[in-house]
Amino acid sequence: MSYLLFQVTLFVYILSTAAYAVYFYSQRKEIRAIARAILVSAGVLHTVYLAARYIEAGHTPLTSHHETVSFFAWSLTWGYLSFHWRYNVRNFGTFVSPLITVLMLIAAFSSREIVPLPPALRSGWLPFHASVAIMANAFLALAFCGGLMYLLQERELKKKRFGLFYSRLPSLEALDALNQHCLAVGFPLLTLGIITGSIWAKQAWGAYWQWDPKETWSLITWFLYAALLHQRFTVGWRGRRAAIMAIIGFSAALFTLWGVTCFMGGVHAYVG
Repeated sequence: MSYLLFQVTLFVYILSTAAYAVYFYSQRKEIRAIARAILVSAGVLHTVYLAARYIEAGHTPLTSHHETVSFFAWSLTWGYLSFHWRYNVRNFGTFVSPLITVLMLIAAFSSREIVPLPPALRSGWLPFHASVAIMANAFLALAFCGGLMYLLQERELKKKRFGLFYSRLPSLEALDALNQHCLAVGFPLLTLGIITGSIWAKQAWGAYWQWDPKETWSLITWFLYAALLHQRFTVGWRGRRAAIMAIIGFSAALFTLWGVTCFMGGVHAYVG
């Protein structure tokens, strides 16, 4: 049953991406409302799927590649929707929904086999640490999308050729504020994820920090975002620099999530 539920959820996400694309070109408000309603439906279906997967696996579904990427997509969906209900950022959904669909497609092509948990993962820290760390990535992904939108808008303004994006994207000031709001949520979550992971490592392996590749790259990612926030609040970094740093930081976060596991191994190698 969970297999069918996931397939239906994926299909609804694809529909929402298509609807947001149509809205981007047409700019008709009724299509935007439809796109948003479809995305909310996909988020609800996804929540039901995760609950079904939890019942089926007997543990929090955050231990395989499929589960991790699926939860990433779920976090991004609800992170975007919660953000949208507070801040009105025009056409933000057009940039976020394709990323959600790509994540779901990656999850769809990953093995969905449920395997017994290794001893180190049989801990109450699993749901808290893993979910916080992935939700941090979701808000950093939103900052990444905002950074891309900023650079596209800035490019058209500098060239003074007002094409497809100029009239459809918010002002540079609004996009810079979006970047700051996303980081204001994502960075504390990233910090909390590292702290809880360290406490869990002490419980599982007897040491708070082992310089495992994933731990090291988590720290590198944290320093990148800490540097961005430090420069923003002390030196006044705004706009283009902040947008580029948001993109670089998210690239580091993705490498920490997948690249380290694929290319470096370590004690986190069994985690997606």
